[in-house]
Amino acid sequence: MPPCAICKGQRYVLSGEGEHAVARVCECARSCKVCGGSGYVLGKQEETFSRRVGPRQYEVLGPCSCRLLEQRVAYYSEAKVPAAHAGADFESYRSPIDEAGAKAKRVAQQFAFGYKRGARAHGYILSGPVGSGKTHLLAATLAHVVLEVGARAEYVEISHLYANIRRGFQEGKSGGEIIRPLSEVELLAIDELGKGRMSPFELETMDELISRRYNAGRTTLFATNYSLRPPDRARAPYLTTDELKQAGKESQLLYDRVGDRIYSRLCEMCDFVEMPRGTPDHRRQRQELR
Repeated sequence: MPPCAICKGQRYVLSGEGEHAVARVCECARSCKVCGGSGYVLGKQEETFSRRVGPRQYEVLGPCSCRLLEQRVAYYSEAKVPAAHAGADFESYRSPIDEAGAKAKRVAQQFAFGYKRGARAHGYILSGPVGSGKTHLLAATLAHVVLEVGARAEYVEISHLYANIRRGFQEGKSGGEIIRPLSEVELLAIDELGKGRMSPFELETMDELISRRYNAGRTTLFATNYSLRPPDRARAPYLTTDELKQAGKESQLLYDRVGDRIYSRLCEMCDFVEMPRGTPDHRRQRQELR
């Protein structure tokens, strides 16, 4: 039987609603032939309750794959992937101009297909020019890990996080109330790392979120427009907040934007992938072809 023309055999459909991408179960998977719509199936499980008797097999009632699909679809809709990247996958990612750029797709894809729930995973950080597909790869990674593996994940753009916390202050919330769920989610993708005015508030927010996830051993993915080049160790190894702000305004290095403490944690948390300066802006290319 040929795959469904709507979902191409995936059993779910992705679309954008408002600011975020959402998922729904495809109509072809609504009527489950395995469980008859109950959501549960009988399976066999082996247990050893007595050494003398040995292992015995028992029938147990467990969730049907259709029920797991509904759960994963709900998880994806809660992940806050940008609506513009609903349906982003690795197949639709445009290959960059050289091996240095192609490495970004390879690293993201290997992470996604090798992800195992409950196991500590090394994240990645993508650096590249505007329009080089960094957010696309983050969205493709989250889609696979959530919909195919069943992980809980969330996407956040760093400047939107700052704005949400400021709005929260006006509503009587603390910054910790907004940061806590992000620090506890299984997999977090932080986009536009280093973006902002480098105010003490922004630096403290970024430091708290990344430090919490680092200390808890949780996996985090990043994307940034700033260079990942290591700092010049001939410079002073320590910068005050005012010095860091000034350095960040003048520099295109991520190290200067986030400081030694966060950069050091990134080195341990992630694989670094930097796309070349000449990587084309795909949004611009599409506009020019219209």
